[in-house]
Amino acid sequence: MKPAWDQLIEAYQGNPASLVADVDCTTDGGKTLCEELGVGGYPTIKYGDPNDLQDYEGGRDFDSLKTFAEENLGPKCGPTNLELCDEAKKAEIAKLQAMTDAELEAAVAEKNGQIEKLEADFKEQVEGLQKQYSEANAKKDKDLEDVKNSGLGLMKSCIAKKQQEEKEEMARLRAMLYAEPAAVYGADDGKPLR
Repeated sequence: MKPAWDQLIEAYQGNPASLVADVDCTTDGGKTLCEELGVGGYPTIKYGDPNDLQDYEGGRDFDSLKTFAEENLGPKCGPTNLELCDEAKKAEIAKLQAMTDAELEAAVAEKNGQIEKLEADFKEQVEGLQKQYSEANAKKDKDLEDVKNSGLGLMKSCIAKKQQEEKEEMARLRAMLYAEPAAVYGADDGKPLR
């Protein structure tokens, strides 16, 4: 993905309305920023308003990245770009701007709490599913071993032996069928063996 991302950075270099860049989350400066933005795995692509970056979930090749950038990067409706907003969004922004800093911070904290709860609930469900999967897998492995140990191998060996005996009998019969007449008739007197 790195070559495609570098190509996109080059394509957007100097663009006054959109920034495409990368951050090394392993360095001191990058690590702090990545922690603030909730970057947990690499590579992670985020886009949107710098105060509300969203996770990118699309393709990682240049064409997918470029198409997404063309359709989604650039100024968006928000407090700094009201002219890009419809009337409903303008009314929502006006209502939020009328709130005190404390009210806004409390509302943000409440929404962040909801997100944290959803993440915690999801994690708990995944752990429960993982436990169920582990238990089901262990039971399946034990049941498979029990079936194999209940004579399955001997059964397969008996089938193979019977099939081998049938092949040998068929080969013997073919040999008799296509044998020289002397082999089918008595060699001494020329009379049929039947």
